[in-house]
Amino acid sequence: MKDYEFPIFKTKIEGRNEKFNLEDPVARRKYFEFKAGPEIEKLKDYLRENTFVAFLLGKKNSGKGTYSKLFMEAVGHEHVAHVSIGDIIRNVDQDLRDPEKKAPLLEKFRKRYRGFITVDQVVETILSRSQQKLLPTEAILAFVEIEIDRLGRKAIFIDGFPRNMDQVSLSLFFRALMGYRDDPDLFVFIDVPETVIDERMKYRVICPICKTPRNVRLLRTKNVGYDTSNKEYYLTCDNHGCNQARMVPKEGDSAGIESIRERIEIDDKVMRTLLGLQGVPKIYLRNSVPVKQAKKSVDEYEITPAYEYEYNEAKKSVRITEKPWTVTDDNGQESFSLLPAPIGVALIKQVAQALNL
Repeated sequence: MKDYEFPIFKTKIEGRNEKFNLEDPVARRKYFEFKAGPEIEKLKDYLRENTFVAFLLGKKNSGKGTYSKLFMEAVGHEHVAHVSIGDIIRNVDQDLRDPEKKAPLLEKFRKRYRGFITVDQVVETILSRSQQKLLPTEAILAFVEIEIDRLGRKAIFIDGFPRNMDQVSLSLFFRALMGYRDDPDLFVFIDVPETVIDERMKYRVICPICKTPRNVRLLRTKNVGYDTSNKEYYLTCDNHGCNQARMVPKEGDSAGIESIRERIEIDDKVMRTLLGLQGVPKIYLRNSVPVKQAKKSVDEYEITPAYEYEYNEAKKSVRITEKPWTVTDDNGQESFSLLPAPIGVALIKQVAQALNL
């Protein structure tokens, strides 16, 4: 049972009835201006000359990349970057397999790396695809510094560090290691109920051609089909070049959150530890809002819809109904799960506040 509870961030503006389609990028831009226009302008002005380092902390599949990218969408990509530790290591893996890229990468790495295993052992660890458990933190830091140099001087959201308890103390000095000695650092804590992560995984499907992800229950495509042989509903890809390819479950997702239980518990322990850290501004992002408090806290269109299907045998068609997605949060409260955009608004406003804008 979780023993902490993040505050509910109110995005509802009393007396206003505007409604936005949060799946449409153009409408979403208008939504951000409506909900957080003054803060967006202040952040844009700040980022012309200044930066910050924000650590994204939350359980696996909690939306760290999604929320930081929504922040970038609202304030502009030119001065902000999302740095995923996992993506960096995967890119390093690819570059080490490319003869033209390997040598310059290793030259940069040798200049920055200080660790207890050799450079050759680091390379072997990465190429053996066992880096998730065995790659030393010292090597990760060196590769992250190389990536940050490549990006130039930008505000940065760091996704995936610290990854375990051994890295917590190093993360406190990460800003100095990168040369961001005078810029603010922030900790962004993301709270997502385990029931949300579980259903996101269990109902996730991808297109076998373009690899676009969707969710049968929570993020459908335009066309929904019904397989009469196994009595299952399925989505077809919306992308034109895929010719309505049937989307398929992602391998390993059928067990839901239990397949990543160990990772979830480690992430929770790291976040729980850093919640007590003093001296660093904290931002709290909450995916869910109790049903009893939703009406006064958020607009109805900001709540994640859930889809239910009914097959009409006579018409050979699928009837789709939509209703707010209700979950039980980690404290046992009946709650609505929020769409990403209102959580993006909470991030925008709290970053502006943390920077005293």
